[in-house]
Amino acid sequence: GEINFVFSGPRIKIDAWLAEQGCGGSETMNKPLVGLIAGAILGIVDRATAWFTPAVRSEMTGILMGSCVKGMVVGILCGLIARKVHSTAVGLGAGAGFGLLFAYLVASMPQPDGQHYYLQIMLPGFVLGAITGFLTQRMGTASARA
Repeated sequence: GEINFVFSGPRIKIDAWLAEQGCGGSETMNKPLVGLIAGAILGIVDRATAWFTPAVRSEMTGILMGSCVKGMVVGILCGLIARKVHSTAVGLGAGAGFGLLFAYLVASMPQPDGQHYYLQIMLPGFVLGAITGFLTQRMGTASARA
């Protein structure tokens, strides 16, 4: 089957694109891999919001890399949960919870001037973690194929 997504823009045919790339589409992709990819992409989007905090613009490269890794870890965890539990609510909750937890760990580290950016870090982490949890529930297969 073909899965179509609408993100306030044109329709993107994910399966067709994945098939063109030789990935076989999301039907053959396991859930942790879906989580890894979604987490990486959404991690980049997450920290791109750091641009709106002028005090940290000079650290954008490190912020983007760290957030990408954080998103991938959240995505893998959500994918592993999605293998065992088939519930959108559980996926949303797990993604939001893991996203919030890892965002808190990052936000609790003070900046060189001693300031913390809890809201600016935790809110996007929470929302994009929930989206990652949702995507791992909706895409991919429950177990890896041999």
